[in-house]
Amino acid sequence: MSKVRIFALGGLDEDGKNMLVVEENDDIWVIESGMKYPGSDQLGILMVIPGFEYLVENKDRIRAVFITHGHDDVIGSLTNLLKEVNVPVYMAPLTAKIFEREARNAGLKDYNLHRVRRNAKFRIGQTEVRTFGTTQSIADGFGIAIRTEDGFVVYSSEFIVDYDTKIDAFSFGMNEVMEISNRGVLALMTESVGATREGHSSPRHRITPLVEPYFEEAPGRLIVSAYSQNLYRVIELIELADKYGRRIMIYDDELRNLMRDMASLGYYHIPAGMDIVPQNFDNDADNVLVIVGGRGNTIFKKMHVIATREDPVIQLRNTDTVIIASPAVPGTEREESAMEDDLYKETARVIAVDVRRAFSMHASIEDLKSMIYLMNPQYYIPVKGEYRQLISNANIALEMGYPANNIIVLDNGQAAVLEDSLLARSFDTVPVSEVLIDDAEDRSATGMILKDRELLSTDGVIVIGIVINHATKEVIGGPDVQSRGVIYLKDADYMIKEIGNIMETTIENAVRNGAYDNLACRAEAREKISRYVLRETGKKPMILPAIVEINTKD
Repeated sequence: MSKVRIFALGGLDEDGKNMLVVEENDDIWVIESGMKYPGSDQLGILMVIPGFEYLVENKDRIRAVFITHGHDDVIGSLTNLLKEVNVPVYMAPLTAKIFEREARNAGLKDYNLHRVRRNAKFRIGQTEVRTFGTTQSIADGFGIAIRTEDGFVVYSSEFIVDYDTKIDAFSFGMNEVMEISNRGVLALMTESVGATREGHSSPRHRITPLVEPYFEEAPGRLIVSAYSQNLYRVIELIELADKYGRRIMIYDDELRNLMRDMASLGYYHIPAGMDIVPQNFDNDADNVLVIVGGRGNTIFKKMHVIATREDPVIQLRNTDTVIIASPAVPGTEREESAMEDDLYKETARVIAVDVRRAFSMHASIEDLKSMIYLMNPQYYIPVKGEYRQLISNANIALEMGYPANNIIVLDNGQAAVLEDSLLARSFDTVPVSEVLIDDAEDRSATGMILKDRELLSTDGVIVIGIVINHATKEVIGGPDVQSRGVIYLKDADYMIKEIGNIMETTIENAVRNGAYDNLACRAEAREKISRYVLRETGKKPMILPAIVEINTKD
């Protein structure tokens, strides 16, 4: 009897953190290992990644991890995963170059990397695996098909249907899709991010018609923000600059590396003589296109520095035309809004590319219909998206005539079980969690640390330091009171004095009663000072009392 389980450890009912798992009998196949950007309430967090507990517990059964392209939401936690389970990883050549840089930055040296072509057929052990090229915003993207006893389990990855792509590294592998379909598809998993958009994404994914007039008419420089990993859009901008005789300066190390990777792999070359390295950039030059790259909220921070005239390379001028071609992604809305506000203050012409006119390169309704029609799966599983998007994607299959029992909408940790190609009536579950990363090495807890950070950001902090004699417990220094974000010292001398008095009196009373204990005195002082400050200011700042005991010579 064959048994296939399909579930997600991340990426369902959320934007990012994608990680899908396909199990056939004793074999585990992992698809994607992504991250997502933190919410506004997750202060100090750099990224959120899936918990790997299930994979660590079952690491001996993992046959491969497939990374379908180089976006953060599918590759951003791979180095974290490989530090816990050293398993084979399969990806296309451009994605491999991106990963190798990330691995060096993370100090990861021992890994098992396999480069595969976008339209390939190979075996891992006894299992046949096929890839098919997909058209998406980064080059070298592919979908994956894993052969089981009952047919292929297919994951589409990100894709759009576009027959006018002129660069092979962005082309769609139609022949491979048809071959997979002809041999039978047990289950098809497709992305849901664009499942609420009518029509095809193409040609509305192109920004050329929207920005070309500015290339033709702008009297001075063009400064355009674009995500480093949206290579399709970056190449559009470079081609426009070439058409209108503008030189370009790519202002982002990661994007420069990606364009070098594209050239070294033979995918795309910047026309000779166009590129200006940042070290040779002349801020007085007019006929120039500056592409400001970045990922996540870093691109908005970089543009904000330019807008506030603090950037060492680019100084804005009134004649500049600034085009924002990097729409906010979830978790970055606040930074994008602040950046755009400051740009309007510093230059006369700011244009934001309308996301309703320039689609992201995710499958819209008609694209999804095409994939379902071509693959003709027995079961359809919407993945990768918020819940409303998953439901919209499911409704597409429903409207195409698929019975509801053959459309499977899951939550993270819910496993669809297919036994002898039939869906079991009850769903299995696997444990799921998420991990908050606050720097390259540290993992942050979700509870007290975030609560403390929120408190600091809203109500501030008061630090009270005092020095006492270790032997006699007599106060010999301080108290010294420092306030940040709570009260202005010049306007509240009486409060500062009273806070110090509370600290000192607490220690003296404890010594007098023979009950002095450093930790207990700090806790008591913290409670008393908190009540006093709340009564005087209405705030509940973080109170940090410090009692330093030193030995003194008589």
